[in-house]
Amino acid sequence: MVETRLSRNEARKQAQQLVDQMTLDEKIGQLEYDAQAIDRLNIPEYNYWGEALHGAAREGTATVFPQSIGLAAMFDPAGLRKIGDIVATEARSKHNEYFKHGDHDIYKGLTYWSPNVNIFRDPRWGRGHETYGEDPYLTATNGVAYIEGLQGRGKYLKLAACAKHFAVHSGPEGIRHGFDVEPSKKDLTETYLPAFKAAVEQGDVESVMAAYNAVNGVPAPVNSELLTKLLREEWQFEGHVVSDYGAEEDVKLYHHFTKSDAQTIALAIKAGCDLCAGHIAKYLHQALAENLITEDEITASVQRLMTTRVLLGLGANDDPYDQIGFEENDTPAHHQVALEATYRSFVLLKNNGILPLKKNELKSVAVIGPTADSQVVLEGNYAGTASNYTTILEGIRQAITPQTRLNYSVGCHLFLDRLSNLAKADDREAEAISMAEHSDVVFLCLGLDSTIEGEQGDAGNAFAAGDKTDLRLPGHQQQLLDKLLKVGTPIVLILTAGSAMTFDGAETNPNLAAILDVWYPGALGGQAVADVVFGKTSPSGKLPVTFYHTTEELPDFTDYSMTGRTYRYMANEALYPFGYGLTYAPVKVEQATLKSAQRDLTNTEISVGLKNNGDMYVEEVVQVYCDAVDSPDKTPNPKLVAFQRVALTHGEAKIITIKIPEEAFTVVNNDGERYTPDTQFALYIGLGQPDKRTEVLTGSKALQVNI
Repeated sequence: MVETRLSRNEARKQAQQLVDQMTLDEKIGQLEYDAQAIDRLNIPEYNYWGEALHGAAREGTATVFPQSIGLAAMFDPAGLRKIGDIVATEARSKHNEYFKHGDHDIYKGLTYWSPNVNIFRDPRWGRGHETYGEDPYLTATNGVAYIEGLQGRGKYLKLAACAKHFAVHSGPEGIRHGFDVEPSKKDLTETYLPAFKAAVEQGDVESVMAAYNAVNGVPAPVNSELLTKLLREEWQFEGHVVSDYGAEEDVKLYHHFTKSDAQTIALAIKAGCDLCAGHIAKYLHQALAENLITEDEITASVQRLMTTRVLLGLGANDDPYDQIGFEENDTPAHHQVALEATYRSFVLLKNNGILPLKKNELKSVAVIGPTADSQVVLEGNYAGTASNYTTILEGIRQAITPQTRLNYSVGCHLFLDRLSNLAKADDREAEAISMAEHSDVVFLCLGLDSTIEGEQGDAGNAFAAGDKTDLRLPGHQQQLLDKLLKVGTPIVLILTAGSAMTFDGAETNPNLAAILDVWYPGALGGQAVADVVFGKTSPSGKLPVTFYHTTEELPDFTDYSMTGRTYRYMANEALYPFGYGLTYAPVKVEQATLKSAQRDLTNTEISVGLKNNGDMYVEEVVQVYCDAVDSPDKTPNPKLVAFQRVALTHGEAKIITIKIPEEAFTVVNNDGERYTPDTQFALYIGLGQPDKRTEVLTGSKALQVNI
């Protein structure tokens, strides 16, 4: 559906006509996320809070896609845009059905607080798996694609997306409500703001969420430098701003920035935060009495909110999205798209040639580990309810031949030292070792789930309010891995986690034959694992984050300086680098040339030739990194500036063209100013970064083109 969008000016006029008829009390009743009905104006009760990071979440049955970090690993914006469109279809389907039954509860509106475009700057952050990884360009590109999918291309918005959390937010979770982030001007412009800027200027995102934390001393929901000067004036954002849940209350309670809720809500609206995701709007009466705010300023926020609702079809009788029916939710076609996305999200970190396995040659297999039969590990956080979960254990059971014996042991608890309170420590370890001894191959399922890493309050254990304290496997998982490696049966490690992990050197053990990172793979994760390990398809994901050796090499978690963080700034060698991932076929980039002989940074295109030298269909991701060679303001390591996913049948050679965006040739100085330096630029084209570790792991070196 491609139509001329209802103009914002027209929507604003309709909204103004509605707001002009409201009393002061009715206006104030529209300023919290659970907005009140105004029956005399035919304005129904409306709840702004919806979640859709990787599917329509928390509102019943829906297709559950891989968690956002897995979707980022696809390096496939077109695929992400398609997923966003499906999520919007299912959300509309559910909304339309709920509306018929008069159900206007939370999570059932059309405003969705997704995507999360914060930068995953530190692997300890529990909410990092909600993001698109550590790189600003990858995050911005994916964020824009997902926003476009959610919001649609019709006369009205299909859904209203929201870029969160603005700004400079990525942990720690435990102190987020009162934490003051003090980024440098360079880091702000170079790392923390680009994805939000792209969401506004390229994605035309309808909403932006103000974070819990303060930025340079001013809490985000009352930060006029961020919300008015930068967002509205510089970037020309015209939608509405919502606070994170309870963030406005935090301004007084934890930041101690104001002395009353009346002062807080007045400051928030004046700064540009229109919607309170909390319950202090009632204090606007006091704020008016104390001359802290004017009714005109209140009215302006209500008009912005009602403009969004008009753009979503409020009061319209010609919105085709209203006709999306109940049967368009949770469909087999949507499940298939989710399954294919899961294939593309898996990152093969190691393979000594054992994968893909030939199932007909296996007499017995062992499936071991605390995440093997876990439904929770499939979901990630902010998930819907799937109608068809397939755990890893079940997926492998369904895939093996009837003649193959399957041995299953949980092996150990996810993070405790025993399964039974009455038993001694390691009560399932002997069973797991026996299983390994009596099997041809071990599928060892280790890692995390959203009860360990997640948002503060959601993580159900004592682990740092949802953050990680280090990168090691929790509990006795590493001990289980080490003991099973001594058995000698080849192990295929299926890693479930939303972030980088380490293995205490076990990755070099020859008995650890393969490592497949499957993230939180969605409802059909187990089927996808089986399809990949048995060669129905090839894994083709790339790491959207760096896997470090230890946390000791990282700066303090509360330090928001980018020095030493992520692939662009790190000095040490990575365990597994950003952009890295193997497939089942040896694909080689054979040539890379500029399509124009003249230096034209506004129209740079590279012709890339690559060939699949294997005997299996694969998809690969060609990546381009840029280094502003002599500029003092460049990032220490080359930065990702372009990429393209390419499908190749066995033996196929293909030439593709990759356009390099003009901004690729810019740097940021210490005053936060972005500019194009007068220098030579080196472009590196390959299947990963142009670093030594990637070269060793892949056996191939990126090609270089100078401009």
